[in-house]
Amino acid sequence: MMNPTSSLANQMKHRDREMVPKTLVRAMFTLMIAATALVGYATVTDRPVLAVAPHSDIIRELSITLEGSRSTGVAVLDENGLKIAHSTENKRGFIDVIWVTVMRERLIQDVPSNAPLRVVRRENGHVAILDDTTGWKIELIGYGKDNVAAFAKLLD
Repeated sequence: MMNPTSSLANQMKHRDREMVPKTLVRAMFTLMIAATALVGYATVTDRPVLAVAPHSDIIRELSITLEGSRSTGVAVLDENGLKIAHSTENKRGFIDVIWVTVMRERLIQDVPSNAPLRVVRRENGHVAILDDTTGWKIELIGYGKDNVAAFAKLLD
């Protein structure tokens, strides 16, 4: 008499082999090798980086400090410590995202978490956030109009 457990084990063994087709696994490894080869080629031939925003001079600048928490939201304070915006206000949640990123970078580099940031408008119209204490910066390009506006309105 056949043991029902061994029959089930055979079925599972066959099923597990067929869950990920060999063709898909080969395609995945081919893609990984191709990507590595392209990066290696670009590095060896010293190809210029093309996906970098072109330089544009700063025409307006505002020094701000971000202060708050994940539970209460993040306040944007001007140079005098006055609140000029808050992440819980209408469509300004992106301030929270930037605060988390800045705090993480400052924690990694072991620098003061209350140092000011600079919000700048460039000659080409783009807005950027610069952290001089860590060297971190973000050009607000392609983050959506509401997210960019959360900081661009501070400069107006």
